[in-house]
Amino acid sequence: MPTTPHPRTSVAVLGPGGVGGLLAALLSRAGHRVVCVASAETAHTLRRDGIRVHSGQFGDFTARVEADTELREPVDLCLVTVKHTALDAALERIPPALVADGLVVPLLNGIEHLDALRSRYGTRQVAAAVIRVESTRTAPGIVEHGSPFTEIDLAGAPERPAPVAALLNGAGIRTRVVEDETTALWAKLAFLAPFALLTTRYRLTIGEVRTARRDELTALVAEAAEVSAACGAPADPERTMALYDAFAAGGKSSMLRDAEAGRPLELDAIGGALLRAADRHGIPVPFAARLVADLSG
Repeated sequence: MPTTPHPRTSVAVLGPGGVGGLLAALLSRAGHRVVCVASAETAHTLRRDGIRVHSGQFGDFTARVEADTELREPVDLCLVTVKHTALDAALERIPPALVADGLVVPLLNGIEHLDALRSRYGTRQVAAAVIRVESTRTAPGIVEHGSPFTEIDLAGAPERPAPVAALLNGAGIRTRVVEDETTALWAKLAFLAPFALLTTRYRLTIGEVRTARRDELTALVAEAAEVSAACGAPADPERTMALYDAFAAGGKSSMLRDAEAGRPLELDAIGGALLRAADRHGIPVPFAARLVADLSG
């Protein structure tokens, strides 16, 4: 079991779903105080039952957490793990004064959420970050972690994110600090957009996409890489394709899981952000535009 090498830290997790629930449980298991901020129903369930995790990487375990409908005390760290579609309403649950001396770390899909967070909490209080994981909430307080990895990149001058990276690493979550947030955010979006758009449009796993729809995947990866490079984050399409080829064949994007469950799609945060960036730089992205249009219909 991971152990924490530093004093007990207070952590708020806004949105204890697949990703947030997993992180909350791991941090609680490592000995930190964790407050999950969620709806009244979910908060009640978490207070009563804790968070049950089923994971090949971390094992099966139950972690006790605190839970409430809003944050009521200052915390050292606030992880924002809600879906982009619920972000504006969710932020009302976290008063700025209660994170003024801590750090807010959003782990959302897309690249455009930082402005809203920094407008509310302040530039210095918000650190850009991305997470690579496949983890799903199957019911309130129950998390199925399917990927053999859980990795976070924290961006910014090292003195701010370094203690958070140490905290997360101490809980078993592989975390590194990178200097350039643009590179970190686009590295994920250039990988995620083709994966999310194609798996959701055709209701296929990544294994089926990389065989039955490989030409479209290759074209979409090339479009995303060109836009990423224009935004200051050079991408390697061949490396991206190699990552898809190494991915478990049954892997599904979170957008596809949302579509299957009838939940709102993060289409604007992922596909829309790609199209807007392409338009700003005058880059044609016909494959991405068609898929976004198809999914918007």
